[in-house]
Amino acid sequence: MEHWKRTMQIGNRYFAEGAWVDAREQYLQALALAQVLFDRWPDADAAVAALVVSQHNLADLHLQLQRPDAAIAHLRACHEYLLRAMADEHLSAGLRDAALRHSNHSYLRLLQVSAEYGRPASPVALNRGAPLSLPVQPTYH
Repeated sequence: MEHWKRTMQIGNRYFAEGAWVDAREQYLQALALAQVLFDRWPDADAAVAALVVSQHNLADLHLQLQRPDAAIAHLRACHEYLLRAMADEHLSAGLRDAALRHSNHSYLRLLQVSAEYGRPASPVALNRGAPLSLPVQPTYH
């Protein structure tokens, strides 16, 4: 988890400096770590948050670069990853529950960005999306 945090912090610093390529590389490394370690971290909520933050930071980067389709692709990939995790009986119940909690945020962000840029969110994400009934507001970045 510490390696993911350091990678994300470096990416955030590059983002703040406008060093887009370097920020993207750090965010992609953080995403790879989050995916590889997804079911290995002792804290299920932290594991899911790391995946969501990585994808959402990549989406924010693409929005900054006026690439809404790429941003939406990251948001869609994030949400669909969480949907698969929720259904994966090989994962712990805690990890599946954390995926459910975070999926509310990922679905809402996907819908917001899609609507803002006049793009369809995705038939898959819309048809299989988690309900928005849980008032979960995790802190990202």
